[in-house]
Amino acid sequence: MAIGALLLALSAAFLLLAPQLGGGAAVTIGTASLITAALSTVSLGNGLVQFLAWWHRRATPPPAPTSADIGTAKDILAGLVAQQWRDETVLRSLCDPEPMPLPWRSTEHRELADHPEIIARGTVAFPGLGVHIEDMARNFRALRSRRLVILGGPGTGKTTLAVQLVLELLRTRQPEEHVPVLLSAARWDDRLHPRIQDWLAESVAMDYPALRAEGLGPAIPETLVARGEVLPVIDGLDELPDHARAAMLAALNRSMCENDQLILTCRTEQFAESVHDIGDVLTAAAVIEPQPMTAAAASEYLRACLPPVPHPAWPRVLGELRAGAVPALSEVTSTSLGLWLVRATYIAPRADPAPLLALGRGTAADLHDHLCDQLIPALVSARPPAEGPAQPFRPQHMWRADEVGRWLAYLSRQLTIGKEDSRDVAWWHLARHTPSRGVRIGAGVASGAVVGVAFAVLAGSPLVGALIGVPVAGVVMFVTGSWFSESPGHADFQVRGRLSELLRVLRDGLLVGALGALVGWLMASPVFGLRVGLEAAWQIGLLSGIGFVVVLSLIRWVEHPTTEATARSPRSTWQADRNLTVIRIVSGLVVGLMGGAIALKAQLSPSVAIVGGLLLGLLFGLLLGSHHAWLAYKLTIPRLASRGRLPLRAMGFLEDAHRLGLLRTEGPYYQFRHIELQQHLARIPPQSKEPKHPSPLP
Repeated sequence: MAIGALLLALSAAFLLLAPQLGGGAAVTIGTASLITAALSTVSLGNGLVQFLAWWHRRATPPPAPTSADIGTAKDILAGLVAQQWRDETVLRSLCDPEPMPLPWRSTEHRELADHPEIIARGTVAFPGLGVHIEDMARNFRALRSRRLVILGGPGTGKTTLAVQLVLELLRTRQPEEHVPVLLSAARWDDRLHPRIQDWLAESVAMDYPALRAEGLGPAIPETLVARGEVLPVIDGLDELPDHARAAMLAALNRSMCENDQLILTCRTEQFAESVHDIGDVLTAAAVIEPQPMTAAAASEYLRACLPPVPHPAWPRVLGELRAGAVPALSEVTSTSLGLWLVRATYIAPRADPAPLLALGRGTAADLHDHLCDQLIPALVSARPPAEGPAQPFRPQHMWRADEVGRWLAYLSRQLTIGKEDSRDVAWWHLARHTPSRGVRIGAGVASGAVVGVAFAVLAGSPLVGALIGVPVAGVVMFVTGSWFSESPGHADFQVRGRLSELLRVLRDGLLVGALGALVGWLMASPVFGLRVGLEAAWQIGLLSGIGFVVVLSLIRWVEHPTTEATARSPRSTWQADRNLTVIRIVSGLVVGLMGGAIALKAQLSPSVAIVGGLLLGLLFGLLLGSHHAWLAYKLTIPRLASRGRLPLRAMGFLEDAHRLGLLRTEGPYYQFRHIELQQHLARIPPQSKEPKHPSPLP
């Protein structure tokens, strides 16, 4: 509405100035006034249509989804979750050649778990030391409320177990069972969403847009959560600040009813602190902890990962590990993270493992830092770019290991500084790494200069160029203010089952066209060289109505997911928002051509009519809409690249870091695969091209 009022005022100003110029300049300004009036009507009509739609929704509640809709939605969600985390399992080599032999059992800290008779009927579940994943899923289903807390120290495999448990529950899921969905605890702000159900519904809708398909019925994500059909698997409670952890634990107890299920991972120390702070445990939840892996078990696992003819130093390394002669190596390999680091840095690249003997006799901290330092060079050298067709587990570009380390260190420092989100790296958040004022001013000046020079040349008058270019620059600077905080959108052109929406679009177009005709009648002037009043009103009304349908209604109509959509990934959201930008540009150019045709009828020169209409239509298509994340990304990345923070191909780099096994994806977000690696990189001081105190990721 504000943009529409601004454009309408601009059109009126053009209309008042036109008689004072005379000649061709007057016709140019008058035609610009006509086109601007139509654009302002489209914007004002958009606000009016949205208000009427809101009023109609208030009066007509949507129909409830059927049982068939619920069953279909659960199957779709289960397939998307399984696909997402099966790929992650391959990337992380969780079952190659076999699952890591880390034993789990019920915690011995009785103050951290509820009464045994509330947790399970008869005996407490998870009593054994060698629980296999099938047994783990069976024991979970035997719990009365199916609530489980997975505790452990850093790198003990809490997330690994959660992922394996999600996949096993999905593999053996019965139709009546809940669908497990793994989410990061860092994404839940209990101040914004006091109930877990509200946050869960929003997250499911964001990460799995296929559930918004028209054929599934209205509000499916919210309905699934409200009916208790989703099992939240919340990972990383320990990554929140102390007060936030306690508040979240209290919110879970407060918002869960008898049939609500839950799986939660947290470090033991932080969970104990939160339990102490709120004076209560997680109601009806079993609590399990890992037992340290023995040196013999770790040695046997590493031996199974080696090739048939390993490096000559490996027998000695494994022998001393079994004998307990390398205490630091024994401590590091007692966790799943330590085993993975050894495997990734020395086994996969076929490196000489002799340093493990020297460092293995020192401290575990020094050995851990050494493995983290060697991890990025090892992964980069072990996984060269794929030749030919893209492969899911090999990068697509050649990167230097030092560059990869520097760029990931920058992102990790941003996440460390951030106060709200310490895990999620979103490509649309990159626009918030640098102040946007300079970018907006530059974009505004560039747009105003291009339009102003074009109209000055076409009309043969610098004054005309200034009268049009300066307001354009101001509008661009004003409108782009929200771009750098907008989330991405995506489009769906499916027509089947949406005929009623198309009819509403045409109805709204007629309404806006009538409004445009009224504006045109009020603004009719002899400047156009037409019959006074009626023809100008008719032209503005036609341009307004069709412009509204093509630009605004079309954009709103296509912003829906399809039933074939997969789980929203970072790349898919990036491509989808880019496609929306293209749609808006094409729509704006269509309206611009219409304006040019009207200008031709007003006896304006063809060059002024066509070029001027296309320029104004292009700007209109770019500025309108509510999804400009891709444009903000494109405006920001060059600045980040010039300072050495990220490469120009930032999206390709993030994808390759995922293929290398350094990042993982959770819906539309990237996350460091191991929080310990993120923390290690965050401690690396910034280089001279980076500020010592960069602005944090929001």
